[in-house]
Amino acid sequence: MKKIILTVFSLVLLASCQSDAQYEDLNRDPKNPTQVSADFLYNAAVKSLFDQMASTNVNRNIYKMLGQHWTETTYVDEANYDFTTRSIPDNHWSELYRDVLLDLKTAKANVMADGELTAAEKAARAAQIEVIAVYTWQQLVDSFGNIPYTQALNPAEHVLPEFDDAATIYADLISRLTAARADLTNEGFGSADKIYGGDVAKWNKFANSLLLRLGNRISDVPSMQALAQSTVQAAVAGGVFTSNADNALLAYEGSTPNTNPLWVDLVQSGRSDFVAANTLVDFMNNLDDPRRPYYFDENLGAGVFVGGPYGENNSFPNYTHIGVVLHEPTFPGVLMDYAEVSFYLADAAERSFSGTPAAAAGFYNAAITASFDYWGAPIGTYLTDLDVAYATAPGTWRQKIGNQMWLAMYNRGFEAWTAWRMYDTPAFNLPAVSGLPVPTRYTYPIDEQNLNEANWSAASTAIGGDNQTTKLFWDVN
Repeated sequence: MKKIILTVFSLVLLASCQSDAQYEDLNRDPKNPTQVSADFLYNAAVKSLFDQMASTNVNRNIYKMLGQHWTETTYVDEANYDFTTRSIPDNHWSELYRDVLLDLKTAKANVMADGELTAAEKAARAAQIEVIAVYTWQQLVDSFGNIPYTQALNPAEHVLPEFDDAATIYADLISRLTAARADLTNEGFGSADKIYGGDVAKWNKFANSLLLRLGNRISDVPSMQALAQSTVQAAVAGGVFTSNADNALLAYEGSTPNTNPLWVDLVQSGRSDFVAANTLVDFMNNLDDPRRPYYFDENLGAGVFVGGPYGENNSFPNYTHIGVVLHEPTFPGVLMDYAEVSFYLADAAERSFSGTPAAAAGFYNAAITASFDYWGAPIGTYLTDLDVAYATAPGTWRQKIGNQMWLAMYNRGFEAWTAWRMYDTPAFNLPAVSGLPVPTRYTYPIDEQNLNEANWSAASTAIGGDNQTTKLFWDVN
């Protein structure tokens, strides 16, 4: 049985993470939880994070719908922005707090208590844990806004934790990540590390790339301009991703419970719940985008791609299916990639945070090329198309970067949705059934409203209302 934590974060069904329980319980001694090795707890947290970000299970993660890359067939509540029927915010909140952050906290405590490790080894392992923790905290802020932070993960003192200001959390995450980089000096968890296998150079690039993302997110906030610029400059100076070889990936296995979660929902389930959304397919068709046969199946015929109307009760046979490669159990999970980083560099150049606006085109081209290379698609003359080339593509620099970043974040629904929130492009469709506006955040879990009401109410007031269309502090355009 998992750790019993008397906080609001654990008041959900443990059965919702059955596969993680199977994975973790192989070595866990429920009578002596502190005896679990730090590397096991660390990897359990890492796997939980990758699983949550990769999954398309409608009870856990609907970001591919929020980014309007996919839509649904028979059951369309999620594509129509019904968050509450399946308690989606509750499940996401619980998974990240309980199965990622709490395991990371315990893993760090066990590292620091390990008398067989040198000071440098402890520091490096703690730094790797810190990078994953910062990634997770940012994901929670970027989903909900204000969240429990300083009083979180401490049930002995704070059973009902207060919510912290999201912008203040961001500033602290930047400080934490900046400090952690200095300790990434050796292999840390070494071969037990399932992301980079202890490659210290790649861990440093990952930490700097994540720092770049943090700086990018706050770059439109007037009161945080100086921090955004200094953060971006520090990240670039430290060294960010330079190729797809640096991508933060998790290699999944060919059998349960360690397959890519996509395989569970697309193949093992025997269901046909998703088709490509017309929002994405129409946009790619207009550009004659060569990535279409790699993103999608050609079930309607060679070179024929028809997206299902977003949010409609779509007939599975009549619309373009999800690409074959995404049905593979070993398809890697992704936390961050070179394409994403290169788009941030293009943005930074346009703002003169790092380089000059003239350099933006080079980073933009590198980002698009990285996406094509990752998917194995031939890029051909795509970069010279008048609607793609940086000098001639329609719109402002924000629209150019935003459109292509949204396209490149395929299968990374959260970052596709976030690119839309950040750059306000491309135009999304209203869901066919509900007609509701596109959400800009998750609403707070129902458990928070019921069990932590005073703090939930204060947080809701502070952000301008616990609504799906309340904008996060960095979403100012």
